[in-house]
Amino acid sequence: MEDKRDILKETQPFTYKLIGTDKARIFYQNRPVFTAVGKDFQKLEKAIRNGEAYQIQLCMAKMTGNFKRGNERR
Repeated sequence: MEDKRDILKETQPFTYKLIGTDKARIFYQNRPVFTAVGKDFQKLEKAIRNGEAYQIQLCMAKMTGNFKRGNERR
Protein backbone atom coordinates (compact mmCIF):
# COMPACT_ATOMS: atom_id res chain seq x y z
CA MET A 1 0.00 0.00 0.00
CA GLU A 2 1.27 3.43 -0.88
CA ASP A 3 -0.17 6.87 -0.34
CA LYS A 4 -1.64 7.60 -3.78
CA ARG A 5 -3.29 10.87 -2.71
CA ASP A 6 -0.25 12.18 -0.79
CA ILE A 7 -2.32 12.66 2.35
CA LEU A 8 0.32 11.11 4.61
CA LYS A 9 3.14 13.29 3.25
CA GLU A 10 1.23 16.56 3.30
CA THR A 11 -0.94 16.54 6.42
CA GLN A 12 0.51 13.68 8.52
CA PRO A 13 -2.87 12.85 10.11
CA PHE A 14 -1.63 10.02 12.38
CA THR A 15 0.10 10.44 15.73
CA TYR A 16 1.06 7.94 18.40
CA LYS A 17 1.61 7.78 22.12
CA LEU A 18 3.72 5.08 23.71
CA ILE A 19 2.00 3.37 26.61
CA GLY A 20 4.40 1.43 28.78
CA THR A 21 7.08 -0.65 27.11
CA ASP A 22 5.02 -2.80 24.73
CA LYS A 23 1.95 -0.81 23.73
CA ALA A 24 1.16 2.30 21.68
CA ARG A 25 -2.07 4.13 21.01
CA ILE A 26 -2.56 5.46 17.47
CA PHE A 27 -4.58 8.62 16.87
CA TYR A 28 -6.13 9.93 13.67
CA GLN A 29 -6.70 13.68 13.82
CA ASN A 30 -6.36 13.55 17.62
CA ARG A 31 -8.95 10.76 18.01
CA PRO A 32 -7.84 7.34 19.25
CA VAL A 33 -8.42 4.72 16.55
CA PHE A 34 -6.12 1.78 17.33
CA THR A 35 -3.97 0.27 20.06
CA ALA A 36 -0.82 -1.44 18.79
CA VAL A 37 0.36 -4.45 20.79
CA GLY A 38 2.48 -7.48 19.97
CA LYS A 39 3.59 -7.70 16.34
CA ASP A 40 1.91 -4.41 15.44
CA PHE A 41 3.84 -2.62 18.16
CA GLN A 42 7.10 -4.17 16.97
CA LYS A 43 6.45 -2.92 13.41
CA LEU A 44 5.68 0.56 14.69
CA GLU A 45 8.73 0.56 16.95
CA LYS A 46 10.94 -0.43 13.99
CA ALA A 47 9.50 2.41 11.88
CA ILE A 48 10.08 4.87 14.73
CA ARG A 49 13.70 3.75 15.08
CA ASN A 50 14.28 4.33 11.34
CA GLY A 51 13.04 7.88 11.90
CA GLU A 52 11.49 8.69 8.50
CA ALA A 53 8.19 10.51 9.08
CA TYR A 54 6.50 9.16 5.93
CA GLN A 55 7.32 5.54 6.83
CA ILE A 56 5.90 6.02 10.34
CA GLN A 57 2.70 7.50 8.87
CA LEU A 58 2.44 4.64 6.35
CA CYS A 59 2.96 2.03 9.06
CA MET A 60 0.19 3.52 11.21
CA ALA A 61 -2.15 3.79 8.21
CA LYS A 62 -1.61 0.11 7.41
CA MET A 63 -2.33 -0.89 11.00
CA THR A 64 -5.64 0.93 11.14
CA GLY A 65 -6.85 -0.93 8.05
CA ASN A 66 -10.32 0.51 7.44
CA PHE A 67 -8.94 3.92 6.60
CA LYS A 68 -8.03 2.75 3.11
CA ARG A 69 -11.73 2.61 2.21
CA GLY A 70 -12.31 6.36 2.29
CA ASN A 71 -13.99 6.76 5.67
CA GLU A 72 -11.17 9.02 6.84
CA ARG A 73 -12.90 12.01 5.20
CA ARG A 74 -15.42 12.44 8.04
